[in-house]
Amino acid sequence: MNTDYKVLYRKYRPKSFDEVIGQKYTIQMLKNAIINEKISHAYIFTGPRGTGKTSTAKIFAKTINCENLKEGIPCGECSSCLNVENNADIIEIDAASNTGVDEIRELINNVKIAPSFSKYKVYIIDEVHMLTQNAFNALLLTLEEPPSHIVFILATTNIESVPITILSRCQRYDFKKIASEDLFAHLKKVCTTEKIAATEEALEEIVYLCEGGCRDALSILNQLSTSNSSIDLNVVLNNYGSISLVQIKEIVDALLNNDYAKLRAVFDKLEKTSIDYKIFIKKLVDELFTEGIRLKLAGEDLIYSQIKTIIFELNDLINKINLNIDPFLLIFMILVQSIQVKTAPEKESCIEKKEEGEEPSTSLEKKSILKSEKADVSKIEKEVSSFSSIYETYLDELKKVRIHNCFSSADKGLLKKNKETWSSFADTLSISDSIKSMVIDVEVVMASPGIQILTNPQKSVVELFNHNLLAIEKKYQEFYGTEVHLVALPLEEWEEKKKDYIKKLKEHYVYEVLKEPDLPQEKLDEEESVLENDELSTDYTDVLTIFNEDHVQIQ
Repeated sequence: MNTDYKVLYRKYRPKSFDEVIGQKYTIQMLKNAIINEKISHAYIFTGPRGTGKTSTAKIFAKTINCENLKEGIPCGECSSCLNVENNADIIEIDAASNTGVDEIRELINNVKIAPSFSKYKVYIIDEVHMLTQNAFNALLLTLEEPPSHIVFILATTNIESVPITILSRCQRYDFKKIASEDLFAHLKKVCTTEKIAATEEALEEIVYLCEGGCRDALSILNQLSTSNSSIDLNVVLNNYGSISLVQIKEIVDALLNNDYAKLRAVFDKLEKTSIDYKIFIKKLVDELFTEGIRLKLAGEDLIYSQIKTIIFELNDLINKINLNIDPFLLIFMILVQSIQVKTAPEKESCIEKKEEGEEPSTSLEKKSILKSEKADVSKIEKEVSSFSSIYETYLDELKKVRIHNCFSSADKGLLKKNKETWSSFADTLSISDSIKSMVIDVEVVMASPGIQILTNPQKSVVELFNHNLLAIEKKYQEFYGTEVHLVALPLEEWEEKKKDYIKKLKEHYVYEVLKEPDLPQEKLDEEESVLENDELSTDYTDVLTIFNEDHVQIQ
């Protein structure tokens, strides 16, 4: 085994201020402090991981202890510079594994001891936000009045978790995400030095994946270089579950052009890959943001507003995603709901072409035909829109009535029983059952003798459930053995309803049972057809069939 081998992020760890990339302002401020001999007793370095906080702390410790310092630059020849890695006066502590007050008290006791041979004894406490409150309190006493030979450098990726009493006694330096161009140039330089064959597209993708962290970028490059003779874009995409910018642009283009077929085609390809859904969402949001700004500046306020809505929903999804359903199904549903039904293309180009043996139509005839076709399409669109609006209104009213009626006779004993029943019901469904994914992703939160309220944090899951309410109710009633009605609503909305319910209970409000609205005849006909074929509502069948059974994960 080659004991001299070092991974790239260790081999290319900066040894001087000039080697630190992407933190020009911070480095200059620290150098100025050293040149002007204004060394503080405590510093706190904050910023994302892999941006050079700990490396800069070590360089700072080495520099202030140099015996022949010139213009803020260490000589590199004195005993302090030569033995910096084994310097007993530079103590590095990982707060993530030394969180308790006992470790900090031991540190405080050692603080009183003078440096062995250096000018300063430097304590570098990494991930300082991991300390307990008692440990912070103990550290605070030393930070208030430290010995003149002591310098503390605290490093953290989570400055919000550090008490203000600690922050107020430290000089704060913010480390930013390294700019893409700086990181790209650094990776290219490393590839040249290490003789690693990598395309520019591959390096750009690595830069994107590491989100401004040099350590992560070098780690990715190191891993790919050991298993591939050359690194191209496909190698990076396949190894790290990323998605190409071409595919992202195809999705955005499909959204902007209301092209459902194209959107579905892209997702058909995605289901055959192992893409990380978080990377996918991040890239999609980035591209949507760019397009949104462009459209806003062009005065396309309506489209800009739609894009903004999609961005917020995707952001909400990444925080609340439930892996019982394939994440890409939920992403697809968010995108699809912004696409209007695409009408048949106008046949003007076809009319222009004279079929064999047919006399060409006059311009007036062409216009007449087109006008007639447009009128027919418009009529269909109005009917579809009208029905959709009627059914949405029905669902809203039904939800209000069922919630109200459930509140009128809510029973805690029934709630516990129905939670268990619902879980058992979900277990009886086979993986191929069309309602399986919806049933396992909702939870019973209130029950009365004839109604159950269910929730899920994700709005799109709730909408899918309610659009297939009759199919789910029918199967559940067969399992339950009696008539029971269901209604689902997003968790956030449920919390508001529950608060209102508790308030009314305190006010001794009396709930009167309300009559449920009648189901629109068109929807009744549709649902009867659905139930006969044991399929989902036609509004959503296409969405689910994009993904095969293997993509529905059951926990």
